Amino acid sequence: MPRYAQLVMGPAGSGKSTYCSTMLQHCEALGRSVQVVNLDPAAEHFSYPVMADIRELIEVDDVMEDESLRFGPNGGLVFCMEYFANNLNWLEESLGHVEDDYVLFDCPGQIELYTHLPVMKQLVEQLQQWEFRVCGVFLVDSQFMVESFKFISGVLAALSAMISLEIPQINIMTKMDLLSKKAKKEIERYLDPDMYSMIEDATDILKSKMFKQLTKSICGLIDDYGMVRFLPFDRSDEESINIVLQHIDCTIQYGEDLEFKEPKECEEDKSALVDEYFQDHVDE
Repeated sequence: MPRYAQLVMGPAGSGKSTYCSTMLQHCEALGRSVQVVNLDPAAEHFSYPVMADIRELIEVDDVMEDESLRFGPNGGLVFCMEYFANNLNWLEESLGHVEDDYVLFDCPGQIELYTHLPVMKQLVEQLQQWEFRVCGVFLVDSQFMVESFKFISGVLAALSAMISLEIPQINIMTKMDLLSKKAKKEIERYLDPDMYSMIEDATDILKSKMFKQLTKSICGLIDDYGMVRFLPFDRSDEESINIVLQHIDCTIQYGEDLEFKEPKECEEDKSALVDEYFQDHVDE
């Protein structure tokens, strides 16, 4: 039997733990069994129960207090994650194996773990060996994505994780509930972006011809290949939560009784659901 996993990633403060808590409550309301695993050794507290906590294995504070190591916060976290990667048997024992496992992995926010370090890639490969169908869920804070420069940076961070991990990835703009209706209307164009319009917004500010050309090349690459799209996530709206969950389920083919869908059909379903969300919550 296949098992299912969401690898919840994103920069610090993007709402990963809040996402896990919200999704857990939503699935419980639907009668679905979902578990959460904390993989952040620097986490302080949760608003939800966890089936496994990496801090039982190793904790950042302990590493930083070790006088023989002398690590700071970032170095300590990297050390913890490398130690975790070398002791994945702990995770296997914690997960056990029950029918129809569906696990959310609440990951750390340090971007280097998804760009040039092999730790998260090793985790993905191990989960796949344990028969998990893994989907990356990359979160960005919608409040900081309404400017072209910040948006392009967020797109590149999401793209780096996708390329590094080589798994299906759903990109999500969180904290939509904190935006005004006007801001929601403005951010709608960033969900399925026209990168060439981003070029015009960005290059007007850039003075260097070299950086103008670099920005143009990056935006053109992303637009031409349709690499990055975003879904809105409003924790106060059940419809928004359901849109995200349905698309993730479609990506990992959750549920034996569901009819198989090709990726193109999933994209069409997503577009229809997102359009419906904005019609209900933005237009008046």
